[in-house]
Amino acid sequence: MRIGELAALVGVTPRAVRHYHHLGLLPEPERRPNGYREYGIRDAVLLARVRRLTELGLGLDEVRDVLADDEGRELVEVLEELDADLARQEAVVRERRARLAGLLGEARAGRLTAEGPVSPELAALLAGVGELPDSPMAVKDREILALLDTVVPAGERARLMGLMHEVAGSAREVYGLLDALADAPADDPRVEEAARALAGALPAGIGGFELPVEGSGGLADVFFADLAPAQAAAVRRAMALVAERSGEGDGHGGE
Repeated sequence: MRIGELAALVGVTPRAVRHYHHLGLLPEPERRPNGYREYGIRDAVLLARVRRLTELGLGLDEVRDVLADDEGRELVEVLEELDADLARQEAVVRERRARLAGLLGEARAGRLTAEGPVSPELAALLAGVGELPDSPMAVKDREILALLDTVVPAGERARLMGLMHEVAGSAREVYGLLDALADAPADDPRVEEAARALAGALPAGIGGFELPVEGSGGLADVFFADLAPAQAAAVRRAMALVAERSGEGDGHGGE
C-alpha cells in the first residue's frame, strides 16, 4: 500500500501518518526502488491502534508509552488514569451546566445584571444596589464587586457578600454623599460627613477582611485612581475609621 491508501484505509490523513513517523510512533517502512514507501497489514494495524488511543483522549507521548509495552500492562494503567480524568472533567461540566441553568433562568426573567454572569450571592446583593441606577458611585461599586466576585475565594466571597447585605439599607444616603463630592477638592468640609456615613454603614465584621493598600500596584490603586479627589479622601478616611473601630489598626488605612 502507498501512504495515501494506508491513510484512507485507517481513516486518517497522509500528513498524520508522516507526523507519526516523525514522532517515532510508526516505524519507517521499506521503500520501493522508485523511493515510495511500501506499507503492509502490520503498519495498518499499528496505525489503527494509534488512532483508537488518540480518540480515547491520550496524548501522543502517552500513546508512545503504551505502544512501547507490547504486553499491554501499561495500557491498563494509562486507561485507568484517563477514565479518572474524564470523570473529573464530567463533574466540572455538570457543575458548570447547573450554574448556567440558573443564569439562563435569571436572564429569561430579566433579572441578570449588566455585570453578569456573577455568583448567586452577588446577584442577590446587586439587586438592591441596582435600585440606584443614576448614582455614578453605585456603578463603580457594582464594577468593583463584580471583580471581587471573580478574584476572592468562594468561602470568603460568600461571607463578604453576606456582610455587604448589611450595607444595602444605607446605600442610598452614602452614595448620595459621595456623588456630591464628584467635583470637590480633597479638603472639602463634606468629606468628613461622607466618610463617617460610609464607615457607619460598613458592618463590624468587615474588619476581618484585609483593607486595600495603595501603592502596591493592585486593585486599591485602580480603585482610587477612578475617584475624584474628595471621594478618594472620604473613602480613605472611612477606612481609617473602620480600622480604629475594629481595633485592628492604628490609622494606617487612611494614609
